[in-house]
Amino acid sequence: MIKRLQKYLVTILLILFISGTGFPQNNYIIKHPTWSYNLSIYEVNTRQYTQEGTFKAFDSHIKDLKDIGVGIIWFMPINPIGEKNRKGSLGSYYSVKNYKEVNPEFGTLEDFKETVKQIHSMGMYVIIDWVANHTAWDNVWTKEHPDFYTRDSLGNFAPPVKDWTDVIDLNYDNKELWKNMIDAMKYWVQECDIDGFRCDVAGMVPMEFWKSARIELEKIKKVFLLAEAEGPQYHEAFDMTYSWELLHLMNDVAKGKKSVQAVRDYFTKEKDQYPPDAYRMRFTTNHDENTWNGTEFERMGAAAETFDVFTCVISGMPLVYSGQEAGLNKRLKFFEKDTIQWEKNNYRILYSDL
Repeated sequence: MIKRLQKYLVTILLILFISGTGFPQNNYIIKHPTWSYNLSIYEVNTRQYTQEGTFKAFDSHIKDLKDIGVGIIWFMPINPIGEKNRKGSLGSYYSVKNYKEVNPEFGTLEDFKETVKQIHSMGMYVIIDWVANHTAWDNVWTKEHPDFYTRDSLGNFAPPVKDWTDVIDLNYDNKELWKNMIDAMKYWVQECDIDGFRCDVAGMVPMEFWKSARIELEKIKKVFLLAEAEGPQYHEAFDMTYSWELLHLMNDVAKGKKSVQAVRDYFTKEKDQYPPDAYRMRFTTNHDENTWNGTEFERMGAAAETFDVFTCVISGMPLVYSGQEAGLNKRLKFFEKDTIQWEKNNYRILYSDL
């Protein structure tokens, strides 16, 4: 395994040597939680993680993640899923029916609290996926606060994107919505002692909202916020952003469409644009990529393993998606049950070494 790592690092270090590692010094208002430095992040797809698809079943895997070296565990949305206009038989995690409840398919609130306690007891941290831009058609707010929603020309609820037919758009012109959404986020920090949020389609929600949310959350405790967005402007409210552009470059390099020069140019641009202490999430796959664009092996072929190493040794925080440490080589279904097959192979050893 060490020899294999050395082989990978020869190519990687050539890129890093030329690109450099410095960042410009400019104003940066976010103070990261002190615990968040030099960690990795792991995305949990609870539905597909075990045959049971529950928090209790996931608990038996926590020690394995600690042994690999995971620092932050990110759960895809844990809230109940809407039934009206649902996609597939089980629906999308991102169609939230109630922001202050747990999806009964996963277990109970007490089950989740116990999972968080176990993760904390092993020195790891927990963030949950937060869907602030839209809700399910049958979210409780459609009855309690119908004025929270965007309306079409006929006065009806409307999806934020044409293809997102299972959800409806929230209207952030309404400041009462801000209060209720932040209150729901605070609930999970106070009730379950989570450590932050991965914020879905963060760019579709006003930045001023995220700034306000962070201020209010940090009256309770220091939190870690990951934006599903790319751009230096998001670091006014978020600790970490996605490096989608780098992923697309890696895909292109693996297919021979672009040269390593393109990756070198990317790092030159990134260090010129981003604040010096901005966390950038590095990844070869995640739930969206895996399901909709193909596994890392489909997209990167024989280069997949090399780029897995690459994401762990460049500046930034490496992400591992559920099953990646088992060499997951299938597209997981998004709206149906599709359990990960946990196979022993060199990937677990590789990630442990990294």
